[in-house]
Amino acid sequence: MEPYVINIGRSLGSGGRAIGKLLAQQLGIGYYDREILQMAARESGLCPEVFERTDEKNRFLHTLGNIIPFVGSGNTYVAGELSNEHLFLIQSEAIRKAAAQGSCIFIGRCADYVLRDHPRCVNIFISADMPDRISRLCSLTGCNEKKAREMIEKGDRQRAAFYNFYSSGTWGAAATYHLCINSSVLGIERTADYIRSFVSEKLSLKD
Repeated sequence: MEPYVINIGRSLGSGGRAIGKLLAQQLGIGYYDREILQMAARESGLCPEVFERTDEKNRFLHTLGNIIPFVGSGNTYVAGELSNEHLFLIQSEAIRKAAAQGSCIFIGRCADYVLRDHPRCVNIFISADMPDRISRLCSLTGCNEKKAREMIEKGDRQRAAFYNFYSSGTWGAAATYHLCINSSVLGIERTADYIRSFVSEKLSLKD
C-alpha cells in the first residue's frame, strides 16, 4: 500500500491528540506530535528548546513583518540565522522526512500545509462544544473552570495565529480541510472510528 498521511488540526480541549493516538493504533501507523520538535533538533544540531519558541502554543515574532504572510516559498535559511521563520523551515523538513518514511499522523504544526503536495493525505479539523472542552482541560490539568476557559481562549488564539501566519489556509475554516468534526457529538472513540472510516473511503484503504 502506498504511504499516506493524516493531518489533524484541533481546538484546545477537543481531544484531538487522544483521537490521533487512537487512529494511529488502529491503523498501525506512526504518530507525530511533539516528536517533530525532537526530530528537528536532531536534524539541525540545535537544542530542542530552540524550537519551542516557534511552536504553535507559544508566542512568536513575525520577523518578516506584520503584513507579509509566510507561505513556505522554498526559501532556504541562512546559516547562523535563527529567526522563527528559519526554524519553521527546519521543522517543516522534519515533517516531510517523517512523512517519507511511511504512513503516519501529524498533530498540528501546519503539517497539512507543509505536506500540501503529498499525493495521499487527509486533512482533519476537530472541534468540540465548550462545556466538553472545559471539562476535559479541568480533568487533564486540575484547573478550575474559569482557568480552563482562559486557557482555551488563549490557546485557540495562538494556534490560529500560528497557522494563519505560516500557511495559506485559515485555521478551523471548513474550506481548509477535507473533514471538520465535532468530537462532542460522538465522543472520542467513536469520532476516531468515524475519521478512520472517512480516511479509508477517501484513500481507498483495504483492511
